[in-house]
Amino acid sequence: MSKQLTAFETAAWLKDRDNFLILTHKRPDGDTLGCAGALARGLRECGKYAYILENSGVTTRYLRFVEPYYAPDDYTADFIIAVDTATVSLFPDNAGIHMDSISLCIDHHKSNTFYAGNVCLDSDKASCGEIIYDILMTMSGKISSKTAECLYVALSTDTGCFSFGNTTANTLYIASLLVEAGAPNKVINKLLFRTKTQGRIGIEGLLLSGLDYSFDNKVVIAGITIAMMRISGATEDDMDDIAAIPGSIEGVCIGITIRELKSPNDCKISVRTKSPYDAQEICAHFGGGGHKLAAGCTIEKSIPEIKEMLTGVLEKQIKNNQ
Repeated sequence: MSKQLTAFETAAWLKDRDNFLILTHKRPDGDTLGCAGALARGLRECGKYAYILENSGVTTRYLRFVEPYYAPDDYTADFIIAVDTATVSLFPDNAGIHMDSISLCIDHHKSNTFYAGNVCLDSDKASCGEIIYDILMTMSGKISSKTAECLYVALSTDTGCFSFGNTTANTLYIASLLVEAGAPNKVINKLLFRTKTQGRIGIEGLLLSGLDYSFDNKVVIAGITIAMMRISGATEDDMDDIAAIPGSIEGVCIGITIRELKSPNDCKISVRTKSPYDAQEICAHFGGGGHKLAAGCTIEKSIPEIKEMLTGVLEKQIKNNQ
C-alpha cells in the first residue's frame, strides 16, 4: 500500500535520505526528462548523491538536460525515484530490475497506479515539473540557473509552450520564477518550439495529406507509418509533440494520432481533446491513461484495425457530450 505525501512531506522525506537513482518513462518527453535533470541537480545542490538511469529513448534535443547526471555502471542506489510515470508498464527495459523497489513516485497523472512505496501526486498540476519545483524550494529555498533550465523544459513542453488548455495561473507564475532564476527561456523556446528539421516538415506534410475526418468533422485521425518516416527522412527526434497537430484544426474536438513503432502491428495512440471531451477516458478503454485533455496508449494492431476499434468509443464520447 502506497503512502501519499504532499510536496512538503516529500521534501522532508528526501532530506532524511541519500543515494538516489531517478527513473524516467520510455519514449521520454520534456516533462519526465526535465524533472529528472532538475531533481538530480537540485538534490546534489542539497549535498545528496543523485543520478539518473540512462534512457535509450532520449533524443538529441533533450540529451544535454540529463546526460550530465547519468549513473555510472558501478553506482548502487539506496532509494529509487520515478518521475512523471503513472504505471510500471511505462518504464524502459533497463529499469526492470528496479520495479519492486521504487521508494518514491512524483507524478501529476490522475491515472497513477500507486506502484511506489510513497507517492507525491498532484493531478491539478499541468506539469510534473511544478511539483518538483515546490519540493526543491521547500528543501533549500532556492534553485540554481541549471535547475531552473531543466524545470522550464518540463513546464513548457507539457503545456505546448504554455498554449495548451492545461496551463494554469500557477504554471505561468512558476515559469516566471524560473526565468528570474536564470532559465534561458528564449533559447529553450527557439530550440523546442520554433525550430523544425526538413524531416519534421516532411512528416507533417505526409500526415496532413492523409487526415481522416469523422463525426461531422469533430474527430480527426492521423496515421504515421514506418514508410512515411522513411520517405520524409524524419527521425525520432522529429516526433516531439506531433500528436498536437490534428487537434489544432478548427472545429476538431478530438484529435488522434496513430503511429507505427517497431512494426505495422505495434502502434502508439495519442489523443488530444477539447473540453468536455475526455482523452483519458478514451485511452482507458485500451489500457492507457494520462489526462483529460491529453492521453495515450499502445495497441498491437494495425492502423486500420485501430481506427475500427476506436469507432464505438468515439461515438460514445460524442453522444455523451452533445
